[in-house]
Amino acid sequence: MDETNATVGLARLHTATPEMKKLDVMLARVQNELFDLGADLCVPETGKKLDYEPLRIIPTQYERLEREIDELNAELAPLRSFVLPGGHPAAVYLHLARTVCRRAERLIVELAATKGEQVSAGAIAYINRLSDFFFVASRWANAKANGDVLWVPGNTR
Repeated sequence: MDETNATVGLARLHTATPEMKKLDVMLARVQNELFDLGADLCVPETGKKLDYEPLRIIPTQYERLEREIDELNAELAPLRSFVLPGGHPAAVYLHLARTVCRRAERLIVELAATKGEQVSAGAIAYINRLSDFFFVASRWANAKANGDVLWVPGNTR
């Protein structure tokens, strides 16, 4: 979670502009929620009574991500090719955040499948939606600049 959060911080170095304000606000919230996710993962549900209410990822958090994916996607042209991590610096770092997030997701799912380990359903849903959010956000950032950098199959043959 820390590595994903740091990568989002790198992307935010390039979203502190008027045309990127909408995305910057979303990314600031995501950075905070990544700490919520870390807290959820650090204190798994064991059935034992605790002296405090453990922080859990709740449906409104990943549902908001889904709405924001739809909101950003509505402003984009349909994708007709694979996209290369390039273009606007924010987009490049968001692609990096997506790959780091996917690695974290694989580890979380592996942990959840481990006998004796508990991972909340909310944590899994959030991390899954988050990597999709980063992909759409990278495309949105590029749309505000010069557009996506598209893969050209066999271009270097």
